[in-house]
Amino acid sequence: MAKFLMMQGTSSHVGKSILVTAMCRIFYQDGFHVVPFKAQNMALNSYVTSDGKEMGRAQVAQAEAAGLLPMVDMNPVLLKPTGNQSSQIVLMGHPIGNMSAKDYHKGYSVKLFGEVKAALERLKKEYDVIVIEGAGSPAEVNLHDNDIVNMRVARHLNAPVLLIADIDRGGALASLVGTLELLTEEELALVKGLIINKFRGDVSLLTPAVKFLEEKTGKPVLGIIPHIEHMGIDDEDSVSLEDKAEKPKYNDVTIAVIRTPKISNFTDFDCLAGEDDVALYYVTDIHTLGEPDLIMLPGSKNTTDDMIYLRESGLADAIKEKVSRGTPLIGICGGYQMLGEAVRDPHHVETERDGTEGLGLLGMVTTFGEEKLTSQVKADCHEWRFLGKSISAEGLRGYEIHMGETSFTRDGDSHPLRVTERAGEPCDIVEGTGRADGLVFGTYIHGIFDHDEFRRAVLNAIREKKGLSPKKNTRNVRAEKEKSYDALADVVRSHLDMKKVREIMGLNEK
Repeated sequence: MAKFLMMQGTSSHVGKSILVTAMCRIFYQDGFHVVPFKAQNMALNSYVTSDGKEMGRAQVAQAEAAGLLPMVDMNPVLLKPTGNQSSQIVLMGHPIGNMSAKDYHKGYSVKLFGEVKAALERLKKEYDVIVIEGAGSPAEVNLHDNDIVNMRVARHLNAPVLLIADIDRGGALASLVGTLELLTEEELALVKGLIINKFRGDVSLLTPAVKFLEEKTGKPVLGIIPHIEHMGIDDEDSVSLEDKAEKPKYNDVTIAVIRTPKISNFTDFDCLAGEDDVALYYVTDIHTLGEPDLIMLPGSKNTTDDMIYLRESGLADAIKEKVSRGTPLIGICGGYQMLGEAVRDPHHVETERDGTEGLGLLGMVTTFGEEKLTSQVKADCHEWRFLGKSISAEGLRGYEIHMGETSFTRDGDSHPLRVTERAGEPCDIVEGTGRADGLVFGTYIHGIFDHDEFRRAVLNAIREKKGLSPKKNTRNVRAEKEKSYDALADVVRSHLDMKKVREIMGLNEK
């Protein structure tokens, strides 16, 4: 019978996702068949599984740490914010419509708990250990009655809960005590231990605080986890963008990512940021754009609104001015759509508008339909002209997740990508568009820069334009991720009382 461990937090962004990832790796290292689970995730960083279903990115990293392929049973409900106080609801990997936060939290969420329970039942039959992530805080009393991701899951499974606080934010002791005070007696009994996360400095200085917490709450402090710097593990959502650089730093190659209000799937750029000759930063206005060597337009959950934001902020004109002076521009998914002449929305899929003008840098028009394309793909790149270089690469793997069909309006643009496999089936589909002068390029494929040779070829083209020598590719992103999961597990294992955690779970040694 499966054993459970649930990680809940005193608030969002206290480190629940990363600690669940660590626990998945620890149990995997110890020989258990372990699986992550989060009943409901709210994030714009989503992923497409091998069977074409959509799920939260955090559970993808956790699955990788557990040695598994991602599947939607790990995240049955995904909420993707579409605008102010509304989200698209993705249930078991398929979008079922948009809903206001008020309507969702006033009863609709509980209707989905049957799907949550069904997913858990399937996982219980297949795995030794289920490591469960909560969301936000279980002490949000206004959401308590319709909660399907925190204590409702813990009560359903009678799962032991570890409560996490972020001491780097300040107020960790008050957050832990206050959260426990707001729980019901049944819920309080499920909390078996406390974790203080993101600690910097001499841990002995916390001894009085630990003693106070244990005496005040009657709950043991099972770990004081140090602040862990970025380890190359994918971020969950746009909250983590606050920790990313917003000012250009000196390096051989500087890349500016335009941070639009509805930015999604910014994990596309993590591999670029991980290169030692790259300084990658995020731009919210014309004053922070600077003089980058490359501008990137990311994916968007609302292409229309983000395009209007670019115009109203002055970024649209600033970007076009940079391109006119020789700065290359690459758009991915929604960013790709913005590069065209227009985005049309006759069915009002995104907004009440019928559409909007694009940047007009590529000869194409995108029209939104009512169906979303979600599929893993494999593609080849043939002689993409970029900054005077011809870039070719085979076996680019990624995924498509977008609404809309793009049609082309002029002959001068090239289409250097060919999708050779979609959802596991062979195909031959033209993909991507490049301008003849090699300065503007767009693609629907997320994750394209994870391909080591392709990524290095792009960076070397920029280097050579600047008079710098090309560099050999020395990275293997997949291997780096595996090392990162192991390193994370080592840190958490050495600062968490794993013997006590096993006892709490009723988990015997393998």
